[in-house]
Amino acid sequence: MFARARAITDPTGIRLNVVVEAQADGPTLVLERPNVRGRPRAVLDAYGAELLWGFIMSARIAGDQPLPDECTDGACTTRLRLAAYPEPAIFLIQAGLDRPLEIPASLWDRLYAELCLILAHLRAFRRQRELELP
Repeated sequence: MFARARAITDPTGIRLNVVVEAQADGPTLVLERPNVRGRPRAVLDAYGAELLWGFIMSARIAGDQPLPDECTDGACTTRLRLAAYPEPAIFLIQAGLDRPLEIPASLWDRLYAELCLILAHLRAFRRQRELELP
């Protein structure tokens, strides 16, 4: 099973841990802000990870224009929200979280690149599993 752990840090020290964990029903992506009180974290399935991947690019293109929320359903139900003020950030809102996980714009490019790699691995893993099924 594919597993991966990376720490993304911006020039000011803002940090985001990006971890792919093996689960019985498939891999999950765990995003955690370790240097924020309470260590907020969100868990995404492959669908949520792909939606976040696209949402990051949409947020970059939107600039200072509003962007509608995007939502996933299933085991890792998530709402993605773009906030423009006071600083641009994407918020991941999930049931059971004390507060949304904030991903500041300073982390978007590195997270986008990391998601490109992760999603390529997940697609390859999914194809391999499909070939192994009778």
